[in-house]
Amino acid sequence: MRKSLVIAMAVLLLASCEQPDFFDTKGRGYHYSDLKGKWLILNYWATWCGPCIKEIPELNKIAEEHQDKVSVFGVNFDQPDAEEMHAQVEKMRIAFPVFAIDPSHELGFTRPEVLPTTFIFSADGALQATLIGPQTETSLLKALQTGP
Repeated sequence: MRKSLVIAMAVLLLASCEQPDFFDTKGRGYHYSDLKGKWLILNYWATWCGPCIKEIPELNKIAEEHQDKVSVFGVNFDQPDAEEMHAQVEKMRIAFPVFAIDPSHELGFTRPEVLPTTFIFSADGALQATLIGPQTETSLLKALQTGP
Protein backbone atom coordinates (compact mmCIF):
# COMPACT_ATOMS: atom_id res chain seq x y z
CA MET A 1 0.00 0.00 0.00
CA ARG A 2 2.75 2.43 0.96
CA LYS A 3 4.74 1.60 -2.18
CA SER A 4 1.66 2.22 -4.34
CA LEU A 5 1.15 5.60 -2.71
CA VAL A 6 4.76 6.62 -3.38
CA ILE A 7 4.46 5.51 -7.01
CA ALA A 8 1.17 7.37 -7.42
CA MET A 9 2.70 10.54 -5.94
CA ALA A 10 5.73 10.26 -8.26
CA VAL A 11 3.48 9.86 -11.30
CA LEU A 12 1.44 12.92 -10.29
CA LEU A 13 4.56 15.01 -9.78
CA LEU A 14 6.01 14.00 -13.14
CA ALA A 15 2.71 14.61 -14.90
CA SER A 16 2.51 18.11 -13.45
CA CYS A 17 6.01 19.01 -14.70
CA GLU A 18 5.48 21.16 -17.73
CA GLN A 19 7.92 20.92 -20.61
CA PRO A 20 9.71 24.18 -21.47
CA ASP A 21 8.52 26.08 -24.54
CA PHE A 22 12.09 26.64 -25.71
CA PHE A 23 15.72 26.13 -24.77
CA ASP A 24 18.76 28.34 -24.87
CA THR A 25 22.17 27.29 -26.18
CA LYS A 26 23.19 26.17 -22.68
CA GLY A 27 20.24 23.77 -22.44
CA ARG A 28 18.20 25.86 -19.99
CA GLY A 29 14.46 25.64 -20.57
CA TYR A 30 12.09 28.61 -20.57
CA HIS A 31 8.36 29.20 -20.76
CA TYR A 32 7.01 32.06 -22.84
CA SER A 33 4.56 32.79 -20.04
CA ASP A 34 7.51 33.49 -17.71
CA LEU A 35 8.58 36.34 -20.00
CA LYS A 36 5.28 38.18 -19.55
CA GLY A 37 5.43 41.17 -17.23
CA LYS A 38 8.84 42.26 -18.55
CA TRP A 39 9.87 43.91 -21.77
CA LEU A 40 11.59 41.51 -24.16
CA ILE A 41 14.50 42.51 -26.37
CA LEU A 42 15.11 39.85 -29.03
CA ASN A 43 18.26 40.44 -31.06
CA TYR A 44 19.32 38.65 -34.25
CA TRP A 45 23.09 38.54 -34.74
CA ALA A 46 25.86 36.71 -36.62
CA THR A 47 29.61 36.42 -36.09
CA TRP A 48 30.32 37.83 -39.58
CA CYS A 49 28.21 40.95 -38.92
CA GLY A 50 30.41 43.89 -37.85
CA PRO A 51 27.53 46.00 -36.47
CA CYS A 52 26.33 42.95 -34.49
CA ILE A 53 29.75 42.64 -32.86
CA LYS A 54 29.62 46.34 -32.00
CA GLU A 55 26.20 46.19 -30.33
CA ILE A 56 26.61 43.01 -28.23
CA PRO A 57 28.24 44.93 -25.31
CA GLU A 58 25.25 47.32 -25.32
CA LEU A 59 22.84 44.39 -25.11
CA ASN A 60 24.94 42.78 -22.36
CA LYS A 61 24.73 46.02 -20.39
CA ILE A 62 20.93 46.22 -20.76
CA ALA A 63 20.59 42.56 -19.74
CA GLU A 64 22.68 43.09 -16.63
CA GLU A 65 21.52 46.51 -15.47
CA HIS A 66 17.80 46.24 -16.26
CA GLN A 67 17.08 42.56 -15.60
CA ASP A 68 14.26 43.43 -13.20
CA LYS A 69 12.18 44.89 -16.05
CA VAL A 70 13.74 43.63 -19.27
CA SER A 71 14.64 40.18 -20.62
CA VAL A 72 17.25 40.09 -23.37
CA PHE A 73 17.55 37.09 -25.67
CA GLY A 74 19.59 36.54 -28.79
CA VAL A 75 19.10 34.52 -31.94
CA ASN A 76 22.03 33.34 -34.03
CA PHE A 77 20.95 34.18 -37.57
CA ASP A 78 23.00 31.32 -39.06
CA GLN A 79 21.56 28.58 -36.80
CA PRO A 80 24.67 26.35 -36.81
CA ASP A 81 24.80 22.99 -35.02
CA ALA A 82 24.82 23.04 -31.21
CA GLU A 83 28.59 22.80 -30.80
CA GLU A 84 29.30 25.62 -33.26
CA MET A 85 26.47 27.68 -31.77
CA HIS A 86 28.06 27.46 -28.33
CA ALA A 87 31.46 28.44 -29.75
CA GLN A 88 29.97 31.44 -31.55
CA VAL A 89 28.15 32.64 -28.42
CA GLU A 90 31.46 32.45 -26.54
CA LYS A 91 33.32 34.21 -29.37
CA MET A 92 30.81 37.07 -29.34
CA ARG A 93 31.01 37.26 -25.51
CA ILE A 94 27.23 37.17 -25.24
CA ALA A 95 26.16 37.26 -21.59
CA PHE A 96 22.40 36.87 -22.18
CA PRO A 97 20.55 33.71 -23.24
CA VAL A 98 20.53 32.77 -26.93
CA PHE A 99 17.69 30.72 -28.40
CA ALA A 100 18.84 27.27 -29.50
CA ILE A 101 16.29 27.40 -32.36
CA ASP A 102 14.99 30.49 -34.18
CA PRO A 103 11.69 31.49 -32.48
CA SER A 104 10.30 33.70 -35.28
CA HIS A 105 7.63 31.21 -36.35
CA GLU A 106 6.46 30.52 -32.78
CA LEU A 107 6.38 34.22 -31.90
CA GLY A 108 4.56 35.16 -35.12
CA PHE A 109 6.96 37.45 -36.93
CA THR A 110 8.98 37.23 -40.12
CA ARG A 111 12.62 36.27 -39.75
CA PRO A 112 14.76 39.34 -40.50
CA GLU A 113 16.76 39.66 -43.70
CA VAL A 114 19.08 42.40 -42.42
CA LEU A 115 21.44 42.23 -39.45
CA PRO A 116 21.44 43.24 -36.77
CA THR A 117 17.70 43.34 -36.19
CA THR A 118 16.19 43.78 -32.76
CA PHE A 119 12.55 43.13 -31.90
CA ILE A 120 11.07 44.86 -28.87
CA PHE A 121 8.07 43.21 -27.18
CA SER A 122 6.06 44.99 -24.48
CA ALA A 123 5.47 43.51 -21.04
CA ASP A 124 2.17 42.05 -22.30
CA GLY A 125 3.92 40.29 -25.20
CA ALA A 126 2.93 42.59 -28.07
CA LEU A 127 5.53 43.46 -30.70
CA GLN A 128 6.24 47.17 -30.13
CA ALA A 129 9.17 47.91 -32.44
CA THR A 130 11.54 46.43 -34.99
CA LEU A 131 14.94 48.11 -34.91
CA ILE A 132 17.30 47.57 -37.84
CA GLY A 133 20.98 48.29 -37.47
CA PRO A 134 23.24 48.47 -34.45
CA GLN A 135 21.65 49.72 -31.24
CA THR A 136 23.03 51.45 -28.18
CA GLU A 137 21.85 51.34 -24.60
CA THR A 138 20.23 54.75 -25.18
CA SER A 139 18.39 53.72 -28.35
CA LEU A 140 17.19 50.49 -26.74
CA LEU A 141 15.88 52.25 -23.63
CA LYS A 142 14.16 54.81 -25.89
CA ALA A 143 12.52 51.96 -27.81
CA LEU A 144 11.16 50.70 -24.51
CA GLN A 145 9.22 54.01 -24.58
CA THR A 146 10.05 55.65 -21.28
CA GLY A 147 12.62 52.98 -20.42
CA PRO A 148 12.47 50.44 -17.65
